[in-house]
Amino acid sequence: MIDEVEALFKRQLEAWPQLAQGVEGLARARTRSVRADGSEIFLRHIPHRIRSTTAAVDRESIARRRCFLCAENLPAEEEGLPFGSDFTLYCNPFPIVDRHLTIAHRAHSPQRIASRFETMLDLAAALPGYFIIYNGPECGASAPDHMHFQAGSRTLFPIEKDAAGRRGPAMPSCARTTLLFRGRDRSREIDRVETAIDLIARATGRNGEPPVNIASFCDKDEWTTFLFPRGKHRPEAFHTGELTVSPAAIDLCGIFVVPRESDFQKITGEAIAAIFREVSLPLEQFNEIVKRLEAAA
Repeated sequence: MIDEVEALFKRQLEAWPQLAQGVEGLARARTRSVRADGSEIFLRHIPHRIRSTTAAVDRESIARRRCFLCAENLPAEEEGLPFGSDFTLYCNPFPIVDRHLTIAHRAHSPQRIASRFETMLDLAAALPGYFIIYNGPECGASAPDHMHFQAGSRTLFPIEKDAAGRRGPAMPSCARTTLLFRGRDRSREIDRVETAIDLIARATGRNGEPPVNIASFCDKDEWTTFLFPRGKHRPEAFHTGELTVSPAAIDLCGIFVVPRESDFQKITGEAIAAIFREVSLPLEQFNEIVKRLEAAA
């Protein structure tokens, strides 16, 4: 699909001013590297991400607005590329990384990964050189009412370097509690990730989907998946106004989005590590999940 995606971006950059402005904004974005608990993190100052970072995702706010992922509410210039029978790929007009895509379900249905992780793997296989992400409805999805994934170029994807040579199921700390899965058997990878999500739900006492972020990519016919169990949505610094940051999957993968200039100037690697620890599943619960996954392997 790579050629089709490239053709889509070319057409949309010519026909859709909002996308052209977003890509230009990304080109002007400032990026600097910090160390957070031994891991390299790239701070990226992108002013146009302020709406997503601060999006109100409570039920009342969601109910008051039109769904911006439903086809009937899209800008007239926006064009999509079908993927399978259920999803459509769109160019994201507020990019964080190069070739940022939103992959939306054609029906207006809640953000849930149940029975949809297989689509993540299929997208990863169809888009070599890209990563695919899923943000849970309580930890980063700005449209928790509409099932969707995102994708982007792996040119900058720091967690891939952190995971080099590792098989999982646990990643080194890097301040994040992170599960790692690798394999070539599609069915087995689906089973392993679904088992992990079920264990997280039990550990957190959740009846439905527990708070998780997921990132996957496929390289040389092998899938790699990072699963981030969450303890909370946003750090206390967001609620106090100290920092306008709200980490989701891309942030946890090492591209930390900072929409405000003042935050970009002052935030440190130590502060990011503290934020990661605050929003991640507590270590005691995480270690128990790892033990159960190892026992089931």
